[in-house]
Amino acid sequence: MGTRTDYIPPGEVGTLPRLFQARVRRTPEAIAYRQFDAGQGLWRECSWADASAAVERWRTALAREGLKPGDVVAIMLPNSGEWLTFDQAALSLGLVVVPLYTSDRADNLAYILEDSGASVLILQHMEIWRGIEQGGQTLKRLQRVIVTQAAGPMDSRGRVMSLDQWLERGGDGRAEAMAANGHDLASIVYTSGSTGRPKGVRLSHLNMLENAWAGLQRIPIHPDDLFLSFLPLSHTLERTIGYYVPVMAGATVAYARSVGDLPEDLAHHRPTALVSVPRIYERVYGRILQGLKEKSPTARELFHQAVAVGWHRYQREQGQVSWHPRELSWPLLRALVAGKVTRRLGGRLRVAISGGAPLSPEISRLFLALGVPVLEGYGLTESSPVIAVNTLSDNRPGTVGKPLPGVDVRIGEQDELQVRGPNIMAGYWNNPAADRQALTRDGWLRTGDKARLDPEGRITITGRIKEIIVLANGEKVPPIEVEMAIANDPMFEQVMVVGEGRPYLVALVVLNEAIWREVAAEQGLPTRMDIASTSPEVEAWLLERIGDLLHRFPGYVQVRRLRVLPEPWTVDNAMLTPTLKLKRNSILKCFQDELEALYEGHHSPRQAPRLAHSR
Repeated sequence: MGTRTDYIPPGEVGTLPRLFQARVRRTPEAIAYRQFDAGQGLWRECSWADASAAVERWRTALAREGLKPGDVVAIMLPNSGEWLTFDQAALSLGLVVVPLYTSDRADNLAYILEDSGASVLILQHMEIWRGIEQGGQTLKRLQRVIVTQAAGPMDSRGRVMSLDQWLERGGDGRAEAMAANGHDLASIVYTSGSTGRPKGVRLSHLNMLENAWAGLQRIPIHPDDLFLSFLPLSHTLERTIGYYVPVMAGATVAYARSVGDLPEDLAHHRPTALVSVPRIYERVYGRILQGLKEKSPTARELFHQAVAVGWHRYQREQGQVSWHPRELSWPLLRALVAGKVTRRLGGRLRVAISGGAPLSPEISRLFLALGVPVLEGYGLTESSPVIAVNTLSDNRPGTVGKPLPGVDVRIGEQDELQVRGPNIMAGYWNNPAADRQALTRDGWLRTGDKARLDPEGRITITGRIKEIIVLANGEKVPPIEVEMAIANDPMFEQVMVVGEGRPYLVALVVLNEAIWREVAAEQGLPTRMDIASTSPEVEAWLLERIGDLLHRFPGYVQVRRLRVLPEPWTVDNAMLTPTLKLKRNSILKCFQDELEALYEGHHSPRQAPRLAHSR
């Protein structure tokens, strides 16, 4: 892997479309992206020059819509060359791009289109558009809907066109000059809305350019790096780090076909860089632990040795410990154990970034010990998004690293982390009340996250200000930390801890059905989820298992009751945001009766004994 860099600094270009054109001029024949051609059943490569030609064609078609700079257009496509093409064509005309999640619910999509005043929408299928039409909004400003995979008739009013029709129609398509001011609005990115309707975050060209540039100062990316892009481009982490950073550095991006195809795509492309949320690492971790249970005692002991030796070796490379003779066994342990794990991720990973939610330190340490360079970072949509990140030479699991160059942080009231810098949003779209809540009078962004700073400037996120559970006895519990500890067990697919103002904690859990069937058969418990959900024996057994998982927490952090839910929480049933975060208020409202039942009588099922390790 080379170390040559070919960065394009923000000061040289000023806007995102000028960054793209500068990359085209510098390395026209280099590969910009790879994409799977489903019709031909093969992967195709596209050079920067080819990508530029496509952008120019789409730019001409978009100019025919008669929009003016500052008008809003929306994109709802899976990660693909088409996403890049539409984004660049729109930005080059001074338009403002609203990214939409392909997994979002129709009524939420309709709300965002109405709130943003989008004039043009591009999406994949006509069925998606029909659902949005029924989402309860008038959408009067939406003048054009482009369907990339059209099959069958369009609507009779002429608002909907296939992509081919849209690109090939006649008329004046003369395009005006590119946006010239980096402070111009580039995008309105709607937050997930875990507690209500999403808010539109206003990000300028320079917000995202400066964030990409600062990220490259901490984690260098080279022209021969290959990203595998699977986190949705509507997620600002993927958009900035998995799209604009490769443009700035001249790296290549391969667009994964789907999360389901991820294992095969990892093996095929063997990426050197990944950007992900913790859920992907948690799934791999869960499969490792579950597979370990099926191994012989000798194989399990070998695995634990590999983790122990690998972790010591990693700490030495970080300058934290000195060399130990047991490291002599690493080549054998790497061949027998660690290499199998790294090959699951392609075998060439140079950097794997985790963001968007907390990553369990246990999971991070296991991957680092076995040779997967996981770097946890932290940010918000409102900060374009990265605020801080660990680096390859200074990586401390459990922290989110030091602030990026040019980003200032401070600890405010209630231990809240506050941030300012060139990456901070201008404010929310048409929501001055939200601006006053999020931004201090002296220009700092209130993150809403509790944090602490170590003497060297590393940030540790300790919880959410509004998500701290205060029990009836006044004890304070960080629910996310408790949920992470429980979810580390692959038995638990989803978990939410409840207890505000109550005498004790309770939990709603969704189990991994395949693992549960196997374990339940061994324990003589109901294997069917609908029966297990109301079984006192199942509840008592799971409570004891959770007690083991929470033994490191204070004694008052004990889940006394739980309810197994027979169906998972999803975006479709409005229990998850498009970024797969829990919509806590929706879950509380939906399962109010079940939760009340868990507090009736104030006792555990069948008077389950207090576990000794919960003292």
